Amino acid sequence: MEESEIRSRADPGQSMPGGDTRDSMTQTESRIGLQGHGPRLSKVNLFTLLSLWMEQFPQEQLLQDHHSEIRGMGLVVVRDSKVLGLHCSGPELHAGQAAIIHHGACLADCQLYFSRRPCATCLKMIINAGVSQISFWPGDPEVSMLRSTSAKHSSSHSPPECITEDAALDAVAAEKLKSNSRPHICVLLQPLAPGLAQFVDETSRECDFIERMIDDEPGLNTDTLFYRERTRLLKDFSRQLLVRTSPQHREILTHMGLENFCVEPYFSNLRHNMRELVEVLATVAAAVPLQHYGFYRERHSTSEPALASSLPPHHQGLSQEVARHCIIQARLLAYRTEDPKVGVGAVIWAKGPSAGSDGTGCLYLVGCGYNAYPAGSQYAEYPQMDNKQEDRQRRKYRYIVHAEQNALTFRTRHIKPEEPTMLFVTKCPCDECVPLIRGAGITHIYTTDQDRDKDKGDISYLRFSSLKNINKFIWQRSPTSPHHANGHVGKHSRQAEEESHSNKKLCTKKSHDSPAVS
Repeated sequence: MEESEIRSRADPGQSMPGGDTRDSMTQTESRIGLQGHGPRLSKVNLFTLLSLWMEQFPQEQLLQDHHSEIRGMGLVVVRDSKVLGLHCSGPELHAGQAAIIHHGACLADCQLYFSRRPCATCLKMIINAGVSQISFWPGDPEVSMLRSTSAKHSSSHSPPECITEDAALDAVAAEKLKSNSRPHICVLLQPLAPGLAQFVDETSRECDFIERMIDDEPGLNTDTLFYRERTRLLKDFSRQLLVRTSPQHREILTHMGLENFCVEPYFSNLRHNMRELVEVLATVAAAVPLQHYGFYRERHSTSEPALASSLPPHHQGLSQEVARHCIIQARLLAYRTEDPKVGVGAVIWAKGPSAGSDGTGCLYLVGCGYNAYPAGSQYAEYPQMDNKQEDRQRRKYRYIVHAEQNALTFRTRHIKPEEPTMLFVTKCPCDECVPLIRGAGITHIYTTDQDRDKDKGDISYLRFSSLKNINKFIWQRSPTSPHHANGHVGKHSRQAEEESHSNKKLCTKKSHDSPAVS
C-alpha cells in the first residue's frame, strides 16, 4: 500500500502534499503555548465532522436502507480553509455529482471531504475538475459491497453478506483513478486536542438550548435527557460510520486495497481518531433534542397564530428536522472558535424556487462562519481576558469578528431578494450584527433568545426584539406540548403565564425599556 493512501496526521504540523503545513482554519496566526486559549477543533476534524453530519441530512426519501447498493454520503467543499459547499446524496444525484452540478470548474484547487469513499463515477468527474485534495473515510464505501444473499435472511440478526460484482469492479476502478490522479487522495484525521472531548461535553450540557429547557422546567433532569440522546446517537453513528472488523468487512477492505486497515497498529490510530470524532458528533447533536422542543415562529401580535404554517408559502420555515440539522452545523462550527470564552457558529442557507435532485432539496449554502479574530493578524496581539477583567481596554469584544459577520463576509454566493435566506446561529444576534443581518437581506433567523434584551456593557442584545420584517424562529417548547400552557412563544412566556392565568390569549412580556417585538 502506498504511504499516501492513508495519512493519520497525528502531528498537526506534519507536511502533506497538496495541503497546508499548519492548522490554518484559524483566521489568525496562533502561537504555541498561548495562555487562555481553550481546546478547539482542527480544520481537518471540523470538515470531517461536517461531512459526517451532512450524511445525516433529513430527507423525505430515505436513501440508507440495508438492501440498497448506494449509500448516502456527505461532502464538504473547501478552498483556502473556507467552506464553499455542503452537499449530500439525493434521490438522483450522488454527493460528488451534486458538487459538480453546483460548482463545476470552480472545484479547481479545492479540497473535498467525503464521509465515505466516493464511487468511480463521481471520482473521475471530481479528478477531472482539478481538485487538489480528496479525503474520505474508508468504511462501507458509497457503492456498498455488502448485500444480503437472500430476502429470507434479511430479517435475521446476522444476515449473510456478500460482495457484489459491481461493487468490486467499482473499487478496482476507484483504485486505478486514485493511483493515476493528480489530486492527493487520502484519509485525513487528527487526534482531538487535549481536553476537547470533555470541553464539548460540558459546553453542550450547558448550552443555550439546554439552558432554555431548564428555565422552562426547573425540575427537568436535562443531564438524563442529554445522555440518553447522546447514547442513542452514538449507537446509530457508530453502526453507520465506524469500520467493522468482521470477516465480511475485512474482505471489503481487501477489495478496496485497504487490507491492512484492520490489522496494523498504524491504522488503529485512525480508527481511534474516528471513534473520537463520532463521539464528538453525538455529543454536539444531543444538545439540541427535539423532544417537546423546536424552532417556532415568534408572533408579532397577540392575535397571530404561532405556527409557521400561517405564513405564505414563500415565507414558511423549514421542518423541525432540517432546522435542527442546520443549527447543529452551526454548533460544530462554534468549536473552531478563537474566542476563549464563548464559541458561536453561524450557517446561512437559501431556499431556491424548486427542489433539486440532490439531498438538500431546495436549500443551497450561502455561507458559514464562527467568531474569530481578524484574518491574517497575530492571535497573541489581542486581549484574551473575559468580561470580568476590570480594564475595558483588555477585553476582547472590540476585536472579535462575530460568527454572523464571518458568514456574511465569506459567503459563497449573492443573497437574492426573491429567495428566502435563513440564518442559523447558536446565540441571539447582538446589536452589532442586527443591522448587518437586516441590510444583507436575511429573511429568517433560527436561534435561541437567552440573551435577548440584555446589556452586558461590552456587548448588548437590545436590538433583536425590534428587528422588523424578518421571521424569527426561536428555540422553545412546542405549542402542542402537554407541558405548554397556552402555546405562547417568546422568551418571557413563563412570566406572562404567571401574570395572566385567567387570560389564555398569547402575549409577550417586554422589558420596560425595550421596543416591541415585531
